[in-house]
Order: sequence, then C-alpha cells, then structure tokens
Amino acid sequence: MGEPDATGDRRNAYVTATDAGIMLAASTVAGAINSIAGGGSLITFPLLVWLGRDPILANATNTVSLSPGSVAALHGFRGELDGLRDWIVRGTLPSLAGGVIGAVLLLQTPSRVFAWLVPYLILFATALFALSGPINAVARRRAGAGAHKLDGTPSRPPWLGIMVYQLGVSIYGGYFGAGIGIMMLAGLALAGFTAIHRTIALRNYYAILINNVAALYFIVFGTIAWDDAIVLTVGQIAGGLVGARVARSLPATTVRWFVVTVGAAMAIGLLVRAA
Repeated sequence: MGEPDATGDRRNAYVTATDAGIMLAASTVAGAINSIAGGGSLITFPLLVWLGRDPILANATNTVSLSPGSVAALHGFRGELDGLRDWIVRGTLPSLAGGVIGAVLLLQTPSRVFAWLVPYLILFATALFALSGPINAVARRRAGAGAHKLDGTPSRPPWLGIMVYQLGVSIYGGYFGAGIGIMMLAGLALAGFTAIHRTIALRNYYAILINNVAALYFIVFGTIAWDDAIVLTVGQIAGGLVGARVARSLPATTVRWFVVTVGAAMAIGLLVRAA
C-alpha cells in the first residue's frame, strides 16, 4: 500500500512483502509487550504511519488488530470479575458510548488535521506510559486511604464520577486508544480499588468494549486496511503466545523504557518529517 492520494482516499492496495515482514516483526514484539506491560500500540500505530499509511486508516486498522488480543487478555483474569456485577453493569454503557463517540469523531476529522495531531498524541501516550508507575502508585496510596471491602473493592463507590471518567477515557480510546489501560487502572485505583488483579480484569473488560465497538464502527464504514490488519493480528497473537516468554525474562523497567524510547523516537521523527 502506498501513500494516500491527494483526494484523501483511505483505501489501500495489497501490502508489499517488505511491508508485511516489517509489520509482522514489529507486531510480534508489540504482542509480547502487550502481554506483560501494555503499550504495544506505540510501536504498531506509528509504524503504519511511517510506512505511508493514511493516519486515520492506520489508527482504525490498528484498533481492529487489537480486538482479538483484548479478548484473550481478559480470559486469564475472568475469574477476578466475580462479585463485580455493579461495576460491569455501570461501566458498560459509558465504555460503549465513549468508544462509538470517539470512533465517529475520528472519521469526522480531516486527514490533514489528524496527521498534524498524531505526533502529539503519540508523545502524550508515551509520556503517560513512562509515568504509569508513579501515577498508579499515587492512585494506590489514595485508594488505601479510603474505605474498601475485604476483597479490595470500594465499599462506597462514587458512581457518577466513575461513569463520567470512564466515558471520557472511552471517547479518547475510540479516537486514538494508546494509553487507555493506564488511564483506567489509575481511575479505578482512585475510586478505591486495592486488589490489582481485580482491577486488571475490570480494565480488560472495559478495553474489550471500547476497542471492539470502535473496531466494529470502523469495519462497517469501510476504513480498514485489511491486508495490514491481518498481518498485525497474526504478529500480535504470535507475540502474545511465544514472544512473551522471552520478554518476561527481561526486567519490567527494560520493557517499559524500550516502549518509551520507540514511541518518543517515532513521534519526534514524524514531527521532523512534517516540518
């Protein structure tokens, strides 16, 4: 697939063998990183833009490729959702609504405007990922000071604030997506969650809703580069199943700073290229 033409056509031709090889390698690494730390989108999305894909097409395609992985991520934590019926019910609507709103906003954004925004969105997500440790530490300390049940869930959840926050995160997730996991973990911790595995399970459930409803919207409106999406999905599944074994042997800080370095380099490169 080559550069989009002057009319802003977002369709793609067949992916070249070279591009497919690059995407497969990058998405395999991203899949391994997603399985242990998250942040794989900071590798795959900028790569698609670097390969000449229209930024909006690249974002939609990347979202679709993430959908199978988000379902798999929940599978290992499904038991932790027991007893969280209220959180599931109350969080479902804002997650679905926000994902759709974000997807609609993305497709209403002119390609040139989104292309201008892309480096800054990547820098924001990269900074958020880099600071995720301190952010979550502050949130956990805040949660520890509040009242919570023996299972680590809040005893008096601030439902209105939680739902409004989740709606905002979901809109961002449907529009761009990178960094929503960190936002949701911090938000749930601030709401009073102290049980990390239950927090991750709920985060994964919300992520499925956001990613899948946005992906469905993109699919219905035909803004997916399917050749790219298939290659990325295969790579991410392979990375999650096989590559993670290698990645888990590395210190978490090494993986985190690898993602931060790649994200920052991609963003700066895009800024320089646009100058």
